Amino acid sequence: MTDAPLNGHALLDFNTPLSDAKAYDLINGLRLRPGDRIADYGCGWAELLLRAVEHQAGVTGVGVDSDDYAITRGRGNVQARGLTSRVTLDLADVTGWDAEPADVTISIGASHAWGGTRATLEAMHARTRPGGTLLLGDGFWERSPGPRALEVFGDGEFGTLDELVDLALGRGYRLLAVTTASLDEWDSFESRWCASRERWLLEHPDHPEAAEVRAIVDDHRDGWLKGYRGEFGLAYLTLARP
Repeated sequence: MTDAPLNGHALLDFNTPLSDAKAYDLINGLRLRPGDRIADYGCGWAELLLRAVEHQAGVTGVGVDSDDYAITRGRGNVQARGLTSRVTLDLADVTGWDAEPADVTISIGASHAWGGTRATLEAMHARTRPGGTLLLGDGFWERSPGPRALEVFGDGEFGTLDELVDLALGRGYRLLAVTTASLDEWDSFESRWCASRERWLLEHPDHPEAAEVRAIVDDHRDGWLKGYRGEFGLAYLTLARP
């Protein structure tokens, strides 16, 4: 596709079901101090990273993602918000990107890159300095999934929320806080995901790729409303790395 996918996330603040209020709650929970360094693996356009750096003077951040458009958007925001001396965004595969262990690491919705939650927790353990903090955003089942939800997300290692926490504890972390995306946050995220494409379709009704984009939106909406809505959840775990 041409310009359609470039606008696909234009209406989203974060590429995850997350409200402004909860974003700042998560940032406050990191207890950032001057001199801390944050590394965001799978940062997208790095909105949460930028807000965290803005929140505390003297904090610096690095982010990495393999999505060229997301990194380009993020770099534009870094420049527009005067953070070029404090934030660096790299276009790369997170699994092969080397950096010094950070005081705070972030991995939200990126476990697929590592091959699952267990592997992500292990990778972040090595990339978080002892005494540091990991903010992990990962999926779990709010209730037993139906066929459509399993079709969308598969029946891999996703378990219940308490099983996700136990998985983190079993990998050497201690739990500082847990919160989950609310249904309102999910509905806002999914609505805006679809709306960016619907608006493009309204502006380009005769575009050669309009039928393809419409099919993508219809399939996504059906997967959400007829499948995983209320079944698949997203948890944000604030984890200490002893």
